[in-house]
Amino acid sequence: MTQAAVSHQIKSLEDFLGLKLFRRRNRSLLLTEEGQSYFQDIKEIFSQLTEATRKLQARSAKGALTVSLLPSFAIQWLVPRLTSFNSAYPGIDVRIQAVDRQEDKLADDVDVAIFYGRGNWPGLRVEKLYAEYLLPVCSPLLLNRRQSIENACRSGATYPASRCVPPRLANLYPSAWSKPY
Repeated sequence: MTQAAVSHQIKSLEDFLGLKLFRRRNRSLLLTEEGQSYFQDIKEIFSQLTEATRKLQARSAKGALTVSLLPSFAIQWLVPRLTSFNSAYPGIDVRIQAVDRQEDKLADDVDVAIFYGRGNWPGLRVEKLYAEYLLPVCSPLLLNRRQSIENACRSGATYPASRCVPPRLANLYPSAWSKPY
């Protein structure tokens, strides 16, 4: 919409209401007291109109959305949310691409990825989903043997997820590794 068209619409509204809504100053507009009052009264209506339009557009959205993420996160986080997503966006076919390791960039066939990390991926738009808490956990058998976490890692008794520098975690909270819960 051109500036002239906007000016014409404002003038038409002011003529219809029989009062000035704006003060014109050097290529800018300022709300008058009446304009400010009118804005306060109608802004919620415009928000509702915007939301209703968004919902209507969402229902008619069509296509596919490919999401790349670790299998554990897909099962624990994404899959439980798919029912409500599919209700809100029935025309969108969500395709899950479970990957055993994440890359620093998106594959060509991926629309969205959920990465684990600090959000330092140049060239990608990043949104933080939530903060994560890591807690040391071990079996009672390991606890009874009093084997240190460093020795357990060296002996090969590790799971793939535990390759995230366990000695560093053990040094940060050494008492937590030997305390039963």
